[in-house]
Amino acid sequence: MILITDVDYKENKANAAGIIIENWLDEKHIAQYTIEHDKIKKYIPGEFFKRELPCIIKLLSIIKEDISCLVIDGYVWLDDFYKRGLGAVIYQEINEKIPIIGVAKKSFYTLGENHRKIYRGNSKQALYITSVGIDLDFAAKKIENMHGKYRIPKHLKEADRLCRDWIG
Repeated sequence: MILITDVDYKENKANAAGIIIENWLDEKHIAQYTIEHDKIKKYIPGEFFKRELPCIIKLLSIIKEDISCLVIDGYVWLDDFYKRGLGAVIYQEINEKIPIIGVAKKSFYTLGENHRKIYRGNSKQALYITSVGIDLDFAAKKIENMHGKYRIPKHLKEADRLCRDWIG
């Protein structure tokens, strides 16, 4: 099972969402989860993981399915020397048990070779893929071929929509 996550923030609260699909090419998800988290830390540039990590760990604690890969909205690595981004921090926190793929919409200026750019649909804007515990080229191909005809795969959009659908 593949877990696709996203987190939305309102003041010092957050809502983490997860969409579960069985296979990379699936058109429909098989489960969805949300969980609120409070006392969120302020965003600090370069330390995004401090804000989002507790939310995703809390979300993982309620998932019933056996997860074989975790897809996050963000980066695993922040440079070519393996400076840890959110995905790498999660990977360490979960004792390297689940491979993680980061999907980012904007380029991170310190990344050179440690990422892959993919283009989906007719979009001229790339998605930036990073990974840990799974081959980077393999990860990029899986995200590139996910269901949906637009730049953002359908299930990533669903996770984004689900995390934003809360009162706060």
